[in-house]
Amino acid sequence: MPVMNGLDATKAIRALDHPDAKTIPIIALTANAFDEDVQRSLQAGMNAHLSKPVESDHLSRTLELLIRD
Repeated sequence: MPVMNGLDATKAIRALDHPDAKTIPIIALTANAFDEDVQRSLQAGMNAHLSKPVESDHLSRTLELLIRD
């Protein structure tokens, strides 16, 4: 991302004064797959962290969990 990375974008979204900002699902889709990368994503406010190459059924399950309401 040219202006900010996904972690910074997530923090900015979560800080917005918009009704959906705190609850809209945000998923990391990244080549960074270490435990500390997952923790950084979750600490930034993301709901999930998927590593590339992403398996379609794993993505589908994650989306189902996050948008079932």
